Amino acid sequence: MAQKFVARMGGLGKKNFGRTAAALREDFPFGKFLPNGLTLLGLCSGTTAIPFAFAGQWKAAVIAILFAAMFDALDGRVARLFHVDSAFGAQLDSLADLVSFGIAPGLVVYLWSLHHAQSAGWAVALIYCACCAIRLARFNVEAAERDPLAPPDPHFTGLPTPAAACLILLPMLMGFQFHTQVFANPLLNAFVMGVMSLLMVSRIPTLSVKHLHIPKAMRPGIAGFVGLLLCSAVLWPWATMTTALLIYLAMIPVSAFSHVNEDDDN
Repeated sequence: MAQKFVARMGGLGKKNFGRTAAALREDFPFGKFLPNGLTLLGLCSGTTAIPFAFAGQWKAAVIAILFAAMFDALDGRVARLFHVDSAFGAQLDSLADLVSFGIAPGLVVYLWSLHHAQSAGWAVALIYCACCAIRLARFNVEAAERDPLAPPDPHFTGLPTPAAACLILLPMLMGFQFHTQVFANPLLNAFVMGVMSLLMVSRIPTLSVKHLHIPKAMRPGIAGFVGLLLCSAVLWPWATMTTALLIYLAMIPVSAFSHVNEDDDN
């Protein structure tokens, strides 16, 4: 079986990528279960942030949510690679996202900061979770109504839940680096969480990285930049993540403006 698989795989270049995926699907049937397995791993990772938060292990809680975001980014790509996209997988992904990027980070921020505001802080956390659920429900409805033959939209409607989860952790990341309680102020965290809640349920177009087209001439440079980014993440994880989130936040109005211009041109 292994020799047959190697022979059928051929090269791993771009021209043979579809043939490679087909070989994987046929010779390794577990591939149809892999995307849902990654989704469940993301769910478990995001949920694990909750006991870390109760134990006061804030860095471990943030890392657990980051791993959930990584698994969330992988499951859809693996599903498309094996051509095993399904309605079940889409619903499972949304349920996992609600826990990993709604309930878990909301509770982490509440235990870290918002509990000082008592009932008001809990209300902010609940509003964030509710907006996360609304965002995911709207995404599912729009995905079901989308024409399958239409080209993929390079923009999301509203802020994606994984991005919102990371952005509400931004004050905590700043606190890790500057070792001050200023960033644990409940008013600051309530403001950040409130803004992200509004962005999730808004109609503001945000850039979809998975559908971003990179010109062939720019790919070596982008690959080099990604390599430097990974090295930076290993050496200075919190500073790298903070910088990346601030750049992403600054790109939201740019993305919205470019989307408006595209509509005007059409």
